[in-house]
Amino acid sequence: MAYVYLMPWLIGLLIFTIYPFASSFIYSFTNYNMIDTPENVGFKNYINLFNDRDFIRSITATLKYTVFTVPLQLIFALFVAFILNFKLKGINFYRTAYYIPSLLGGNIAIALLWRFIFSEDGLVNQIIRGLGGENVRWFSTSNTAMFVVVLLKVWQFGSAMITFLAALQEIPAELYEAADVDGSSKFRTFCSITVPLITPTIFFNLIMQLVNAFQEFNGPFLITSGGPMKSTYLTSMFIYDYSFKFFDMGYASAASWVLFLLILVVTGVLFKTSSKWVFYSDGKGK
Repeated sequence: MAYVYLMPWLIGLLIFTIYPFASSFIYSFTNYNMIDTPENVGFKNYINLFNDRDFIRSITATLKYTVFTVPLQLIFALFVAFILNFKLKGINFYRTAYYIPSLLGGNIAIALLWRFIFSEDGLVNQIIRGLGGENVRWFSTSNTAMFVVVLLKVWQFGSAMITFLAALQEIPAELYEAADVDGSSKFRTFCSITVPLITPTIFFNLIMQLVNAFQEFNGPFLITSGGPMKSTYLTSMFIYDYSFKFFDMGYASAASWVLFLLILVVTGVLFKTSSKWVFYSDGKGK
């Protein structure tokens, strides 16, 4: 009976995860347009990728997006969790309010609203003009366009905040009381007690947000369409274009596997180095 109850999940796993995963690997070595029979081309797609200026530019934009997004998201999430950990009146309302952006942030409507807010006549420029400044053309330069899409992702810090909040609530109050008796400052207590004790949660959030950032699509696609001059043209957008615009599924599959290997390498490095900075309850690193 256990397998009967598991059957819907197993069927979904096979059809929507394992089969696409395996077939994309096979297609990455072919010339396939989804209509004709796939033609085996060996490593040609992979060789062409590393000579493709657009692909290299997309990898660079993805790395830049990830480097800016993940640390900022974790810092904001930890800061808000630290504030929401205090016992204040109506604290549950504030916790819910700060979590809502994570539920809505990936929504297409929110991305379009974000684009409108930062448009030339949008809310942000209206505020700037009201303060005596001049309009900022947010989508005209690479730095400002990247700032807008990074800010949308950073705004979605709710899921990381919830896990940080749970970790903070597990820290024994006796440790903070001992620190107060010793005359430790709030900042010293935070750095010497709070941060070391929540390093496993920091590591977990780091991995999760890193993987999500590498695969980000909705925000940059809807807000900037990869512009200007493809400065926000992430690898996921490159894969989408070659899959559903140019119908070169073999080339897109190869790009997706390169992205997968990049994520694998980065997460592997983090796991390898985690023993030096992640501390568990037994006092040992990973």
